Amino acid sequence: MSQPRPLGAPSLLALGLNGVIGVGIFFAPSAVARLAPGWVGAALFAVTGALLLPVAAAFARLAAHLPEDGGPIVYARAAFGEGAAFLVGWISYLSAIASAAAVIAGLVHHGLGLSGAAERAAMVATALALGGVSALGLHPSAKVWTALTVLKLTPLVALAAWSLVARPTAPPVEASLPPLGQLARAALTVTFAFQGFEIVPLVSGQARSPRRAVPVAILGTMAIASLLYVLLQRAAVTNVADLAASGAPLRDAAGALGGAGFAAVVGVGASVTALGISFGMIVMTPRYLAGLGEAHVGPALARSDARGVPRLALAVSLALVCALLVAGSGAQLFALSSVAVLTQYGVTGLSLLALSLRRARGLRPAHAWPAPFVIAVGVVLVVFGGSRWEWLVAGGAVAVGAALRAGARALSGR
Repeated sequence: MSQPRPLGAPSLLALGLNGVIGVGIFFAPSAVARLAPGWVGAALFAVTGALLLPVAAAFARLAAHLPEDGGPIVYARAAFGEGAAFLVGWISYLSAIASAAAVIAGLVHHGLGLSGAAERAAMVATALALGGVSALGLHPSAKVWTALTVLKLTPLVALAAWSLVARPTAPPVEASLPPLGQLARAALTVTFAFQGFEIVPLVSGQARSPRRAVPVAILGTMAIASLLYVLLQRAAVTNVADLAASGAPLRDAAGALGGAGFAAVVGVGASVTALGISFGMIVMTPRYLAGLGEAHVGPALARSDARGVPRLALAVSLALVCALLVAGSGAQLFALSSVAVLTQYGVTGLSLLALSLRRARGLRPAHAWPAPFVIAVGVVLVVFGGSRWEWLVAGGAVAVGAALRAGARALSGR
């Protein structure tokens, strides 16, 4: 008898929102205001969210037709074979490991105020504690990430709503369209604030009614995040006098509207957000490794237990995260972050196009409509986004992974 699937649409929506709405939004309003001041910055969040909807639609469409754990890895495998699956899975996995270590390090550093060996010990303890919760099973993990998502969204939603009904406390900002290059840099900042929804399909195989629930969660995440981001940028613009110079724009906006108490609540929200992101990464990162499958990592790493946890992949991932935390290194791998997102977007768009044109997995050519938009977004981000250093790191990571894969296949006689 098969085990019941633990994830419903609300849990998946919470997973997506937890992945997208990270610590960066607490600082992004200032960065955007320096490049696109006033109403232009708020409009940029709306326009960018709308332009990224086809990307989300591509993920949603494929999730509906390939309701299996692994997300972009599964799509690449179905469309182009194991080589493409390895490429997207390996880069995404290394990026997720480095990102998890970076977020946990930031959480402990800013939350506990320790230093030296004590700080590193606290970082490792935090990673292991989050891993311990994750090992309890996907169902309890979903309860934890849902609770953390509600906790971190509450002050942000309150700030956005308060700013709508309260009189602005900052003088109006003279704003006009900035030069195209400057606007493009602002759009890049906004674009990467929307990344994170792509983790939802990683657990498609654990979802109840996955053909409906996963697409609803992906598109719902983008819609809610877009609206919230627009309102938060507006709140910052209308309530922080020198927004471009603010080091904590949302906290400053909250202070202008509701005093020190409300500012403190929003400040605590940043810590809760970091905790939520850290936990989500610990839960989801091993799934990239497991998603590579028996062809690349072997059956033991690819296998999940009855609770939906890839235990060996979790143990390996925790060991790597802790190693980065102890070494105090990972900046080089962290450079993979934007490349990993671009890889997932690009491969997913191309997979949708290829499978739709082949009429595979129940897809039809008409279903391919988001693909050109996704590919165009990927090209724009490649040209204006990832730096030469990031692509060099990505190339090195792929080379190392390919060597490890070849060695494993040689040992297994495949």
